[in-house]
Amino acid sequence: MNLHKNARTCPKSRALMVTRVLEEGRSVADVAKQMGVSRRTVYKWVHRYCEHGEAGLGDGSSKPRVLRHQLGRDWVDLIVELRREYRLTALRIANQLQLSRSTVAAVLRREGLSQRHKLVPTAPVVRYEHDGPGELLHLDIKKLGRFWRAGHRMTGDRKQDSEGAGWEYVHVCVDDYSRVAYAEVLPDERKATAVAFLKRAVRWFSRFGITVKRVLTDNGSCYTSKLWHDTCHRLHICVKKTRPYRPQTNGKAERFIQTLLREWAYVRIYATSNERTAVHPLQ
Repeated sequence: MNLHKNARTCPKSRALMVTRVLEEGRSVADVAKQMGVSRRTVYKWVHRYCEHGEAGLGDGSSKPRVLRHQLGRDWVDLIVELRREYRLTALRIANQLQLSRSTVAAVLRREGLSQRHKLVPTAPVVRYEHDGPGELLHLDIKKLGRFWRAGHRMTGDRKQDSEGAGWEYVHVCVDDYSRVAYAEVLPDERKATAVAFLKRAVRWFSRFGITVKRVLTDNGSCYTSKLWHDTCHRLHICVKKTRPYRPQTNGKAERFIQTLLREWAYVRIYATSNERTAVHPLQ
C-alpha cells in the first residue's frame, strides 16, 4: 500500500476506530480525540464498515464515477476533421468551436494528432531486389575514429580519448540480389581511394563469376567526380545515385554498416584502431 506521507489513518487504525465505537461502546467524540482525527472521519469509517464490512476500510479509487464534462463523440469527430482536413492548430479549432484550448489539445493528444507530422500518412515501404547477382551493387562509406588507446565509447572515461588521432574509413559494397558483401578499411574517402576500392571489389566479385553491371551510391564528392564516372564507363558499369536526404534508397549498405559496427567495430574493446582493423572480418 502506498499511503500519503501525511495520512492520519490506515486500514488498521480505521478498524481500531470501528472496534472502539461498535464493540467497546465508546463515544465517537472520545474515539476521535484519542485517534487524533475529526468526528466526521470516525463517522465515515464506521458507516463504511456497516455497509461493506472490512472491505470498506481500504482505500478507494480517486477516479470520478462520471466525467460530467467529457466531450461527446460528435465533438471529437469534428475536432479531428478540422485538424486532418484543414491542418488547424488547437487554438484555432478552440476559437471556431467556442471551446477551451486545453480541451481541444487533450482531444488531439488522445487521438494521436497533436504533432503536425502525424497528419501526413506514413509513406509505404518500397522494397526492391534485382533479378540476379551483379545487377546492382550498393556502395557506401562509414567514418571511424582512429585511436591508440580505448576511448570513452567503450570505457566511459573521456580523459582516455586519443585526441588528434584522425579518422579511417570503412568502404563497403553489397550485392543487391545475393547480399554478398565486400569491405575494406582505408585511410580516406577521396576519389582515387574510392575508385581503387571499386576496382578491387569488381575483381573480388568476378572470382564468384559475378559481373557488376550497376553501382548505387550517394552524392558524396568521391562518387560525383569525373574520375569515378570515367572508371565506371571503362568497366561498363552504369552509375546510379540515391535521392538526396533519403538514405533509405541505399538501405542495404546502410544496414550492413550497422551490422559491422555492432558485430565488429564496437563488439569489444580494442587496444588500438590498428588491432581493430587487423580483425576486420571481411578483409
